[in-house]
Amino acid sequence: MNSKFQDLERLLDLRGRVAVVTGGGDGIGRGCARILAAAGASVVVSSLHIEKAQTTVSLIEADGGRAVPVACNVLQDSDLQALIDFAKKTFGTVNILVNNAGGGGGGDGGRENPYSIDLDYVRRIYMMNVFAPWQLIKLAAPLMQESGYGSVVNITSMSSRDRQASMSVYASSKAAFNHMTANLAHDYGPMGVRINNVGPGATRTAALAKVLTPELEHKMLAHTPLGRLGEVDDIARAVLFFAAPISSWISGETLFVNGGGTQTL
Repeated sequence: MNSKFQDLERLLDLRGRVAVVTGGGDGIGRGCARILAAAGASVVVSSLHIEKAQTTVSLIEADGGRAVPVACNVLQDSDLQALIDFAKKTFGTVNILVNNAGGGGGGDGGRENPYSIDLDYVRRIYMMNVFAPWQLIKLAAPLMQESGYGSVVNITSMSSRDRQASMSVYASSKAAFNHMTANLAHDYGPMGVRINNVGPGATRTAALAKVLTPELEHKMLAHTPLGRLGEVDDIARAVLFFAAPISSWISGETLFVNGGGTQTL
């Protein structure tokens, strides 16, 4: 085989690496866990619901990969510590962290209308989308430094730069997430840890299916140059890019994966 092609294969090789994926029980999180395992990583699949994590693990094992499930509520500090401890105990270290778990948004009856939410809701969304990922990065980074390999991939959102009604809390939390990533790259870069974001556009998941109508899809596609909505694999491939050595000189960046356009609810 041509040496250049051998090198290309190496740049996407995650054999010997350990990945932790939060919210890995379905949707984009499940896609991320499966592609990282396919690239050779041992994956800790975290989910609020252990049954969903176990299903993801079963799919990975059926494909010949290696993974373990763990229950984790990212709203609980003790669960965040336990997740990293579990990964270290099970696989010896953490090399890759995918901060996918999150919540919020205006897709459920305009629930982020300022007149229908309260401060407790705001605190909860920021805890899930900003504070918990910040804490997990802090917990995982020393293990990444010790192992000599570290990549954090945060799942943000197109909402972080869009403007629309009933999205003020979710959108601002994701915007904060973006800027947090850009700044943390400076904090953790000297430790050999890269931190980047992937921002999905409208992606065909169970969550989108709850609100997607033919009329809404037509409206989205009118502003999508590539002419289709995203699939989970589209997002997972971008996560693999940031997790793998092929992106070894990229940190503090946000990559929007959106078919070249903007899809809003």
